[in-house]
Amino acid sequence: MCGIVGVISRQPVNQLIYDALLLLQHRGQDAAGIVTMQGTKCFMHKARGMVRDVFRTRNMRALPGTVGLGQVRYPTAGNAYNEEEAQPFYVNAPFGVVLVHNGNLTNAHALKTELFDIDRRHINTESDTEVLINILAHELELAARDLPLSPEEVFKAVAAVHRRVKGSYAVVALIAGYGLLAFRDPYGIRPLCFGTQVGADGHQDVMVASESVALEGNGFKLVRDVQPGEAIFIDTKGELHSQQCAENPTLNPCMFEYVYLARPDSVIDGVSVYQARLNMGETLAQRLISTMPPSDIDVVIPIPESSRPSAMQLAQKIGKPYREGFVKNRYVGRTFIMPGQGVRKKSVRQKLNAIGVEFKGRNVLLVDDSIVRGTTSKEIVQMAREAGANKVYMASAAPPVRFPNVYGIDMPTKEELIAHDRSMEEIRQFIGADALIYQDVDAMKRVVNALNPGIRGFEASCFDGTYITGDVTAEDFETMKAQRASQGEELEAGDRSRLALQNGTGGA
Repeated sequence: MCGIVGVISRQPVNQLIYDALLLLQHRGQDAAGIVTMQGTKCFMHKARGMVRDVFRTRNMRALPGTVGLGQVRYPTAGNAYNEEEAQPFYVNAPFGVVLVHNGNLTNAHALKTELFDIDRRHINTESDTEVLINILAHELELAARDLPLSPEEVFKAVAAVHRRVKGSYAVVALIAGYGLLAFRDPYGIRPLCFGTQVGADGHQDVMVASESVALEGNGFKLVRDVQPGEAIFIDTKGELHSQQCAENPTLNPCMFEYVYLARPDSVIDGVSVYQARLNMGETLAQRLISTMPPSDIDVVIPIPESSRPSAMQLAQKIGKPYREGFVKNRYVGRTFIMPGQGVRKKSVRQKLNAIGVEFKGRNVLLVDDSIVRGTTSKEIVQMAREAGANKVYMASAAPPVRFPNVYGIDMPTKEELIAHDRSMEEIRQFIGADALIYQDVDAMKRVVNALNPGIRGFEASCFDGTYITGDVTAEDFETMKAQRASQGEELEAGDRSRLALQNGTGGA
């Protein structure tokens, strides 16, 4: 999961991209980067950290140009702690191509071998984004018959990318001297939309972004989502060209976007994220009523922040008061996207503090958007008990997360998932709740699908174990497990080094 944005305008775009990245910060907090283009010259700044920390005034002044793109990164492939793998990526031939990518390529390793042995291109990092930009660059080189490069040739290159690349990918790219390109994988797993804004001179500016909130927050009007397999190309004159570049595209948006990842004020593939979460709360209430008597509950309390709409709707349906029982420290990152289990455990109590008066002597129902590893839920249940709760019930607005995700969400190994190979009772005992209620998979799909009947299906592999690209094998999971173990060792080594420096026992 990352946040990406691209803008083409007649005015400088550095501030627009910066503001859009702030609105997409929830999609990635590991690194941020911006590239702008003036004529055919690229200007880039990227580094690890939050948007507000990566870009200072001097960095913004060094990003001139009227076309550009940016990304906030949440690493799911490659080395999570290597600044060189922050996006955007750049290749100088052909033309000069800059690219940002949200998603995860499931055949990245095979493509890397192809690039070296057949295409004669060298990959210098473990990032699948570097693989993707080199595939695109190679196909652009093959498609470009004459100069200038035409939109038809760009679309031909994208069609070739679709034939070679597997997995999930929403992409924004700049082609030096020609314009801005955006495309989405044939399954439409990761989100991508575009909007327009008419300037004072009557010229139309175009912005492409992961979520509609990035457009609306900058005064752009949402036009529509980029369709699965579709490519849009905005040339330097501001003219927009679009073409379907995949053979059999189908719309299967990631269900976890609606459950947790996206901002509630976004609309993804015609579905209001906020309304989707309200609907999930309604079906969760029905599930709860069939499981336990609502009379046993005194108050419904959400776990900030994604679960609030579901918790409010559930409380209304069962006729119980809704209360805010936890205060969130907004300056601590989202624990779901923090690498390393030890970091997550430590951060929970830094992130949340219980309001004792809402818990003391009450039977409380805690509502969370999902339960992934279970460690956060366990800590929160204990916090509720320490605050004086009589009984603590836990409800998840999402079904049990039982299977690894390979399409860009940080849950690649089954051993980390609390619901994998555990019964409901075993999960309840682990988190320490007096009762545990989960959402139903089919009910969740049904109520989200009702908001846009045009959606053919959902990418919900972490809930139902179905991998829609059809190319995921047991070997892939073992490879991911090994990569994750390696990254965990790097994180622990980094923690030891920082501790040594703090204690004065390490070298600078």
